[in-house]
Amino acid sequence: MQNFFFGLFCFILIFILVDLFENLDRFIDKKLTVFQIAQFYSYFIPDILKLITPVGMLLASLFTISRFINFSEFTAMRSAGISIYRYLVPVMTFGLIITLFSIYFNGWLVPKSNRLKYSFERTVLGRHPVVNIIPNIYIQDKFNRIIVIGAYDKIGQKCSDVSIQIFNKDTLNTVSSRFDIKEMTWDSSKADWRIKEAYKRSFLSQNRESLEILNNIYIADVPEIKKITVDPELILKKDFKPEELPLTEFKEFIENLEASGQDASKEKVDYYSIISFPFASLVTIIFGVSVSSNRRKGGAALHFGISIMVSFLYLGFVKISQVFGYNGDMNPIFTAWLANIIFLSISIINFLRTQKT
Repeated sequence: MQNFFFGLFCFILIFILVDLFENLDRFIDKKLTVFQIAQFYSYFIPDILKLITPVGMLLASLFTISRFINFSEFTAMRSAGISIYRYLVPVMTFGLIITLFSIYFNGWLVPKSNRLKYSFERTVLGRHPVVNIIPNIYIQDKFNRIIVIGAYDKIGQKCSDVSIQIFNKDTLNTVSSRFDIKEMTWDSSKADWRIKEAYKRSFLSQNRESLEILNNIYIADVPEIKKITVDPELILKKDFKPEELPLTEFKEFIENLEASGQDASKEKVDYYSIISFPFASLVTIIFGVSVSSNRRKGGAALHFGISIMVSFLYLGFVKISQVFGYNGDMNPIFTAWLANIIFLSISIINFLRTQKT
């Protein structure tokens, strides 16, 4: 455990120093104080932890096994008839605890820190400047209702060019009515939208439709709608990047994309990767134990170098496989777990092979 946290500390320090040297000119230009710089990196650390936790687990297993070897403890264990599998139980248990915690950490805590980091970059560093108008918003309001908002004004809390399409509840493949709203404004006192001007089209049959004009009316007063789940808070969430959304909200974001007919392959891969990536800690533990417990010419230094190389190969393979998932060439779930499957197979084969030597 001590080796694991020491490895994390070292990697965090390296990441921060590299990023600091890269952005030092920008910090000086913006006249940031030491406190502001420390604040920025406090938001950055969770994202670093998300990436390096599997590498930290690998280093921990390497250092622990190397220490066992240096003090001939493995030799003593084998002489006493104690299998290495017995040693693996507490190590894998610790790895499983870290994995389960990482799913929660990556899925809920990291998005919150990312939101703070991006807000800091927008307001203090001038990156990704704040835009007061959010264009092209698609929302699945109910199972048979889709809302399309042409533009939303954050300051005035106004929606313009709004289309509410209500589908037939039985077939869901035909539109029963449609509301084309020129503008609607949020009334916080009533927690409802006030429609300034709208056209209601009811499709009675294949060749017949009726037209009705609505003015200065609240959504609650429209019988066909009565209430929509859309409010300013929900719309603002649509403006967040996927990495700013907790896992549950990210799933809702994907469902809304699919309901509006958009391709969500990239978002699905990212969603399932948040769940699959923490399991890399268990994979690296098995690989680290198998490499370190096999004494060859070159000793621990060679094993250490090979294992670090494998870690970066793993991360590289994850990024490459994600490209195929983003393009829709592979199933999103399979894409997210492919690196774990391949490297776990390699790790198990290598582990079993070393036990025969």
